[in-house]
Amino acid sequence: MLDTRFPRIVGDIGNPVTFDHPVRYATVAGASPRRVVRDHDPSLLVPFIDAGRSLVRAGVHAITTSCGFLVLFQRELQDALAIPVWTSSLLLLPEIQATLVPGRVTGVVTVDADALTPGHLRCARAPDDTPVEGLAEGCPFQRTLLEDQAELDVAAARKATVAAAVRLVDRRPDVAAIVLECTNMAPYAQAVRAATGLPVVDITTLVARRLPKEVRSE
Repeated sequence: MLDTRFPRIVGDIGNPVTFDHPVRYATVAGASPRRVVRDHDPSLLVPFIDAGRSLVRAGVHAITTSCGFLVLFQRELQDALAIPVWTSSLLLLPEIQATLVPGRVTGVVTVDADALTPGHLRCARAPDDTPVEGLAEGCPFQRTLLEDQAELDVAAARKATVAAAVRLVDRRPDVAAIVLECTNMAPYAQAVRAATGLPVVDITTLVARRLPKEVRSE
């Protein structure tokens, strides 16, 4: 988990009620959204590895993170830890793309389009030219997340996420599925599906697909 204070509503990865199985959290002190999203701070790798090792010692079956931008650490975290590590919903991009007919693509909705680089996409083994759309610069939802504000306007967050998805499909009519990069957008996935008519996945989708059923039923 990033070191944050903004509210974690049901559907957010940071709310244990989101899941139908037990979860355990480890917060990486000092890992602010800005350091991860906009600074791409490499000095956070070791603290994330340490947090992951603490979870392994606690007996967890798999590890994910609370920010899709941590896909930059995917290989290093997986190499350092003895259990499956899924840093980001972006890891679903190749899997979804493989199901689409030629000429159709998978798009990404992210908290900050300028900060999501081809390097992030390559770490997810996705094409560099994957269509990406971000939240409107400086909108209340983006400020809540990147400035780690203590209050969340859920209606405004839903509206901002849907608006970004609509901009994406308006700009790229060839988009046939959407990945929500931001783990805090997961509560609004159904609203995005309703607005776009497209399949929409997020970090909770990844966990549900990859965590063994026998683990989820424990």
